[in-house]
Amino acid sequence: MVSRSARGRPLIHGLTSACTALLDQLSRTIGQHPRRVTATVTALLLTGGGGAFAVASLGPDPAELPVSMMNYPVPSLAEDLVLGQFDAPGFSLFRSEQVRSSDTPESLLQRLGVADPAAAAFLRSDATVRQNMLGRSGRSVSAETTDDHRLIRLTVRWVPDGSGSFRRLIVERNCEQFGTRVENASLTASSRLAGGVIHSSLFAATDAANIPDAVAVQVAELFSGNIDFRRSLRKGDRFSVVYETLQADGEPLGTGRVLSAEFINDGKTHQAIWFQEPGAAKGAYYTPDGQSMRRAYLSSPVEFSRVTSGFAMRLHPILKTWRAHLGIDFAAPTGTAVRSVGDGVVAFAGVQNGYGNVVFVKHRNQHVTVYAHLSRIDVRPGQSIEQGQTLGAVGATGWATGPHLHFEFRVNGHYQDPTSIVAASGTAAPVSAAARPAFDRLAANMRVQLSAAALLAQASAD
Repeated sequence: MVSRSARGRPLIHGLTSACTALLDQLSRTIGQHPRRVTATVTALLLTGGGGAFAVASLGPDPAELPVSMMNYPVPSLAEDLVLGQFDAPGFSLFRSEQVRSSDTPESLLQRLGVADPAAAAFLRSDATVRQNMLGRSGRSVSAETTDDHRLIRLTVRWVPDGSGSFRRLIVERNCEQFGTRVENASLTASSRLAGGVIHSSLFAATDAANIPDAVAVQVAELFSGNIDFRRSLRKGDRFSVVYETLQADGEPLGTGRVLSAEFINDGKTHQAIWFQEPGAAKGAYYTPDGQSMRRAYLSSPVEFSRVTSGFAMRLHPILKTWRAHLGIDFAAPTGTAVRSVGDGVVAFAGVQNGYGNVVFVKHRNQHVTVYAHLSRIDVRPGQSIEQGQTLGAVGATGWATGPHLHFEFRVNGHYQDPTSIVAASGTAAPVSAAARPAFDRLAANMRVQLSAAALLAQASAD
């Protein structure tokens, strides 16, 4: 008797052999006709996809399905509360300006973004405000206001003198009342690096580099003995400067002295470094090797002015005759400060003939300087003065056709060309041996800073 498993073995073996033969035949067919097989498979897939799409299209249209609305009440998190009872968070607005001499309380507050008639009325009536703010020019003012532009605090800052401190006027609201107070505080000094390239003039270059005019004047004064800034500048000349900036409450309020400077004129380098020896009453400028740059006389009694008439024969503008002009005329606006070119004693201060308001200063070695046509005189006879000290202001008194300073230099009573006297004047003593190590350290640091300033100027030019 044969079992079922035994009878099924030949059948399974036969099916296996038939499948193997079929796969071999398909493999040979695909190898011989690959393109036909690929087309057949593609057609089958497309036909199947179309059929699937046709089947899917037989479903209902979602737009025709029934729609029902359901409402559920949601409890409010702010139930029983009125939103208007909450105070909105306030904020302050800040703005800074410069006081103008023509300002009224309304015009100043308008520029500061303040809309507060009560504050304007207080500023107009308060004596402290009128004395220290209204009618002044150039003083820094800042305002703090509410978000609806009502004044909270007004602060005015200015430097009254060269003492290194500043004054602060504060107008502050307390409830609905205003109060004022004046405080004294110390200025904070920091240094700034800057530089530029000459294209037309020194002041045009410093303006392009955002360097204040007060710093430009100092640079011109420093190198006036070596560079004629009216005739010797060349296009492409370069300068670098490190100078003090004076800050009050973190805001810039002015500039201090030049700490170091370098000027490359026509390929020649000139450098100056400020240094004050320990125990000395005041400092001075020196070259990097320690030689003093201070001469016995300044090159000009008026800062960076223009010479209109030199020491020579000329046609007198009033007498209309040819005669010797025994001095130098410096053109400058009325009120420009006039300073002594050297240390000395005031020998005369008053009115004298064609000179108008005039000051005579007696120096060493029988040297006398004369400053004529002044609009005012700030010294008195017998007063001791220092180099650079203000004697008066430029004017047009006496025989003058316009505002200018007439400057003379006399040696033993004889008129001399001021330019030649200044050029021949000696320099002060160099840095002392005891202070030399401290000076050398400062000079090395300043060289680094001037190099950095030069790189900044070059980067700006490029």
